[in-house]
Amino acid sequence: MPTYTGISSAAFRHPLDRQAEQTLRSVPGFDLVASKFVDFLAERPQFVFRMGNSIQVGPRQYANIYQIFRDCLRDLDVYPEPSLFVSQSPLVNAFALGREHPCITINTGLLDLLNEAELRSVIAHELGHIKCGHSVLIQMAIWTTLAVSGLARMTFGFSELVSTGLLMAFYEWLRKAELSADRASLLVMDDQKLVMSTMMKMAGGSSRHSHELSLDEFIRQSERYQELDYDGLNQVYKFLLYNNLSQGIFLTHPFTVERVTFLREWAMSEEYKQIRSGNYQRAGAEGSVEVEVQSDSEASSDPQTEVDSLRRQIEELQQEIDRIKRSR
Repeated sequence: MPTYTGISSAAFRHPLDRQAEQTLRSVPGFDLVASKFVDFLAERPQFVFRMGNSIQVGPRQYANIYQIFRDCLRDLDVYPEPSLFVSQSPLVNAFALGREHPCITINTGLLDLLNEAELRSVIAHELGHIKCGHSVLIQMAIWTTLAVSGLARMTFGFSELVSTGLLMAFYEWLRKAELSADRASLLVMDDQKLVMSTMMKMAGGSSRHSHELSLDEFIRQSERYQELDYDGLNQVYKFLLYNNLSQGIFLTHPFTVERVTFLREWAMSEEYKQIRSGNYQRAGAEGSVEVEVQSDSEASSDPQTEVDSLRRQIEELQQEIDRIKRSR
């Protein structure tokens, strides 16, 4: 496996990830959420929960998984070493959270589905999140959603100040951040097909019927999905599937077939070839990144302005839906 000594996350971070984060930080209310989040260190109870209710991976606990983890740490040049936990859950998932105590959690459902190479791909993906500093903003997004839903209102009492626009910005960034983590996985694995096969299994794989899966068919499915954009109404539906505004439900990940398309494009790019040959931006190893909070003088316009703007956008979107339906 290749090793990228001293690599900076800027070398592989997807431009859509950077753009979405810049947009997120400019949305009214972000500085308020950031300051409250930092004040209360919402990651601490999560870390305590993992320590109390999961298995911490180490040299004498899931030793083989720990060795894979250590190899990925070396390959992406990540330090200090985050904690790694295995949690009992049938949901095929893994995630990275935390700033003071960054950690990765792998569900047993994922362990039971993937082989060792595919597990390495997932671990590299999650370390990519930590390398890029995503884990802090991911935790903030979770915390903000809880606040808006009212679960945190008793403690923090500011949910009415957080606009739907801010929630949409958080989830748009979350989806774009996955593209950078996918690139980290490809760098570590140096095997495009294996990374995509892992994605396919996580989208709808079965241990019992895995021999019936075809990566070539899944790639063709991703191409057919892209062709749906030729119909303007499909683009509208995609937006609404990602952002269910009426129920306040937003998807945290891009559709898997979209991730496959982005990964294939980057795997054929000159940028990827240069990194593979050792020509990449270096900035020392990186772990979690500090949350940048805007000062009052840098804050954007009034939150009500953002709400009014979002309302106009929704009205325009509905008008476009009606127009397209009438023309069909």
